[in-house]
Amino acid sequence: MSSEMATHLKPNGGAEFEKRHHGKTQSHVAFENTSTSVAASQMRNALNNLCDSVTDPAEKQRFETEMDNFFALFRRYLNDKAKGNEIEWSRIAPPKPEQVVAYNDLPQQESVEFLNKLAVLKLNGGLGTSMGCVGPKSVIEVRDGMSFLDLSVRQIEYLNRTYGVNVPFVLMNSFNTDSDTANIIKKYEGHNIDIMTFNQSRYPRVLKDSLLPAPKSANSQISDWYPPGHGDVFESLYNSGILDKLLERGVEIVFLSNADNLGAVVDLKILQHMVDTKAEYIMELTDKTKADVKGGTIIDYEGQARLLEIAQVPKEHVNEFKSIKKFKYFNTNNIWMNLRAVKRIVENNELAMEIIPNGKSIPADKKGEADVSIVQLETAVGAAIRHFNNAHGVNVPRRRFLPVKTCSDLMLVKSDLYTLKHGQLIMDPNRFGPAPLIKLGSDFKKVSSFQSRIPSIPKILELDHLTITGPVNLGRGVTFKGTVIIVASEGQTIDIPPGSILENVVVQGSLRLLEH
Repeated sequence: MSSEMATHLKPNGGAEFEKRHHGKTQSHVAFENTSTSVAASQMRNALNNLCDSVTDPAEKQRFETEMDNFFALFRRYLNDKAKGNEIEWSRIAPPKPEQVVAYNDLPQQESVEFLNKLAVLKLNGGLGTSMGCVGPKSVIEVRDGMSFLDLSVRQIEYLNRTYGVNVPFVLMNSFNTDSDTANIIKKYEGHNIDIMTFNQSRYPRVLKDSLLPAPKSANSQISDWYPPGHGDVFESLYNSGILDKLLERGVEIVFLSNADNLGAVVDLKILQHMVDTKAEYIMELTDKTKADVKGGTIIDYEGQARLLEIAQVPKEHVNEFKSIKKFKYFNTNNIWMNLRAVKRIVENNELAMEIIPNGKSIPADKKGEADVSIVQLETAVGAAIRHFNNAHGVNVPRRRFLPVKTCSDLMLVKSDLYTLKHGQLIMDPNRFGPAPLIKLGSDFKKVSSFQSRIPSIPKILELDHLTITGPVNLGRGVTFKGTVIIVASEGQTIDIPPGSILENVVVQGSLRLLEH
């Protein structure tokens, strides 16, 4: 497609897009074959029609910017498909020593002067649907009647109060979580914390067969749209105006993490290290265990630190990728970024993060019709590491990675293994070794089922491994030690009586323990 055609197809108000994307458009023309050029042209026309369906001027400008950014992503996706873009495995090597710094080698002083230059950003776009909850995942109760959001607010309030600073708390919401979050954060008004929010982009799902957008208008049903992954944080932070607001108040560094990672607290040593080394980007990594083999890892790619996700790995090398020997670390998604660098990279249109095509199906409009296959084009914030100067990883202790993705994780953080201090979970010093591995079966997938079957969290201070499958009910005051496996046969139930102490035991079938 010629540059003249691209200009003609561009929606009104797209001058900023042309300024930031024109060079990229021309440089990619040579790679496009006829089919990708036609697909790009059809998508641009469809996006123009979506933009025309917006009547409010302010909303129209924001929507056009989002559609322009989506089109750039879609175009890159087409080009990658045409070129068969795949990472060359022979060029991949484990990270060099200077690309991953050990946490214990960081400066021991904890200078607080840089806290005035810091903001904390939580990725708050996810819903709690995978755990059977309605609304933002960050409002699920995780500990002592408090949600993820409550714990984060408490941590920052303590930081501000202790050091006499005013670290802003920033939430990146999605169109799924924005209105609920706005109502929830009202309860923090009057607290010692400044909360700012912005929305990540809303992109149209792409029909797999036609490569056209699923929505027919800007206000089409929610299922036609998706938030495009946390790699969108750079563009959305910039487009929302929050980036400039933070810079205006003297904030230069953002500490970003997932809302559900209870281990992601502000660390003054890492902050000091970032300033000392003039790093524009730091990724927190932790040692890989057998439970983390699918997690993204840092690699050296021809002298440059990059993130490698399992989706990028050729099938014949997947086992090598999962090896703990070759790739020792995985990405916690705790990221420290220099805001001026973010601004520079976005304005210069330097971001070209690897695209993750996420295939899904959405229910058909009418009964009896087949579900519709769609593709979501997503990016990950960790993939941006290669665009920043002096970017590197810090190998942090496991305590900084404490995510709650499932009810198995929920059981762990609710247990006697941790105590709560100023919003932070602290592992019991009597615990020997890392946290136990807990695997709860599908009967515990939803929070409501988990709570009804385990009304009282068992004591697990001396537990190494727990597996529970099938309909199992735990009484109050149960203690697990060593390795405990409880498997209920199909159609049967296992009840563990109150006060039971199970140590290195397998319980299976329909057995009901009568003695303890």
